[in-house]
Amino acid sequence: MIKEEDALRAYARMLNRLDADELAPLLAEDFRYASQSVFAEIGSKAEYMTYISGKLASILSSGQLVRAEMGAVQALGRLRPCVLVAQGDQEGPVALVLAEVAGDRVRRLDMCTVVPHPSTAVRSGEYPGS
Repeated sequence: MIKEEDALRAYARMLNRLDADELAPLLAEDFRYASQSVFAEIGSKAEYMTYISGKLASILSSGQLVRAEMGAVQALGRLRPCVLVAQGDQEGPVALVLAEVAGDRVRRLDMCTVVPHPSTAVRSGEYPGS
């Protein structure tokens, strides 16, 4: 059985290493990904892997630094683990990521830029995989 924190730690390692293979084995086939800054939700593991592989390749070729830090945020009525994402020269996080898990698979990731706002999260100083 996987926990939200385990799923998020794998996601953070993926971003910090720019390697999609870090997360792929944990995703359910009907995995869903949503971002508050993008209208369309991704509705499968295959679609997400295509999306994230391209995104990571773009980050790598740009030379722009991305940092993924473990944190916690009050969301959906409880304190939940999250990943705080910072990019470029910005000191503070620009987004946070929440996970939903079931059994031994990650069912969903949500990238939040507005609610909950990244500035409301508690930072840990832990950057998995870096």
